[in-house]
Amino acid sequence: MRSRRSLPALTALAAVGIAVLAGCAAVPAPQGAPASSATDDVLADHGLAGLTAVEVIDVLDRVAVSERSTSLIASVRPDALVLEDERGETSLPLPDDLAYVSIAPYVEQTHECHFHSLTTCQGELSREPVRVTITDASGAVIVDESTETFDNGFVGYWLPRDVRGSIEIEHAGMTGVATLSTSADAPTCITRLALR
Repeated sequence: MRSRRSLPALTALAAVGIAVLAGCAAVPAPQGAPASSATDDVLADHGLAGLTAVEVIDVLDRVAVSERSTSLIASVRPDALVLEDERGETSLPLPDDLAYVSIAPYVEQTHECHFHSLTTCQGELSREPVRVTITDASGAVIVDESTETFDNGFVGYWLPRDVRGSIEIEHAGMTGVATLSTSADAPTCITRLALR
């Protein structure tokens, strides 16, 4: 028997498709939106009740692509996690001293991105081993580890705010480097780290 989808479900799928085609960025939200009962309702509806912005980001960036919500858009901004579903838009503040940066190294294909979407962004290298080194402008090492990209092809890090430096990723004998900034206007999504 063929399943039928309701018009609201098809509308939600179309919205997600448009977000994917447009890259990861979403329309900027008002700054400093406080957490509210609406935020609690959105989190509860998506199995994220009681979690902080840090915890929600860590969960959603690691969820398998096949298990991503088709009705939730979650965008990481420099100072807030913006959540949007059929109820509307709400946000959770990020810690004052930390910024989240998600990085998708690539060999052949990538996409434009400024604010990382935890529910629509897709990088090329899913579940691949990588070596990540992040240093600040003085050369001090912030991250130095071997890890594996998430199912969505990204690796994500909580970094100190107002840092400038570089990201180096090694994979399968190739290396790529990108600049890093965690300033107030910096991207939370790095998709221009080409491996050569």
